Amino acid sequence: MLKLQKHTLFLFGTFVAILVSSCEGMFNEEEEKEPLARVGDTFLYKEDVASLIRDDMTAQDSTIFVNNYINNWASKQLLLSKSKINLPEEKLAEFDRLVSDYRADLYTRAYIEALVNQSQDTSVTKSQLQEFYEREKENFKLNEKLVQLRFVGMSEQFLDRDGVESKIKRWEDSDRRYLDSIAVQFKKIHFNDSIWVSASRVIQEIPPLTQANEESHLKKSQFFELQDSLEVYLGLVTNVLEVNETAPFDYVEPDIRQLILNRRRLNYIKQLETEIIDEAIKKNEFEVYDKEN
Repeated sequence: MLKLQKHTLFLFGTFVAILVSSCEGMFNEEEEKEPLARVGDTFLYKEDVASLIRDDMTAQDSTIFVNNYINNWASKQLLLSKSKINLPEEKLAEFDRLVSDYRADLYTRAYIEALVNQSQDTSVTKSQLQEFYEREKENFKLNEKLVQLRFVGMSEQFLDRDGVESKIKRWEDSDRRYLDSIAVQFKKIHFNDSIWVSASRVIQEIPPLTQANEESHLKKSQFFELQDSLEVYLGLVTNVLEVNETAPFDYVEPDIRQLILNRRRLNYIKQLETEIIDEAIKKNEFEVYDKEN
């Protein structure tokens, strides 16, 4: 750690006490900036550190924090100074270009994002989603199996297991209503067999089901009964879509919406860039010189 002179230690100690105890505001904007430390011609000021002091810090914590911050800042400044002396000129020039490019990217990206957020239409109708899906259906191939199923997880001591099995298999309105009425007795339930669920998600929900045995259990019209040391799972698979089949619209609808919005965003940015250049040319703010002249 770099050693601080006594007057510097006293200065930042006094500063911390002011930060912790003062209720009248820490700084007066009309006053000159008060330095905490200096390396060469570069100064670290109170206001640079003030915003970093959290309200929940004690006076001792604040003192330690400021002490560490000053020393870390000094180390960076000293290393930076030495790097400018010892690194080759071409390397320094390269770094300066990178810093300049990065700064420009930050500014322009923030400005473009602000314009996009103000101007972009985020409404997507159902018909637009459907049209997109039909037009690009070949791009929506599944990379994992999807299933539609209904199942329950129950305690091993559940008395009417056979009754539950028969109702899951038959699945008339009265069966659904009855199982809903006793749902509090089940550990897990999934009765909405109209939605598509990934096989990996089903495996997460039904522990006795694994990648090793899912092929034999997750088949269309397949009833399964699986058990582990804690629970019994009864279920019926009503439909299956395999890998490389076309994903159903309902399953990819959120992705389609995001794709549409992303394309709108890219188109808007391209249009914005074109308009900015055209306007600059009209105002004679931008021109490209003929290289042959």
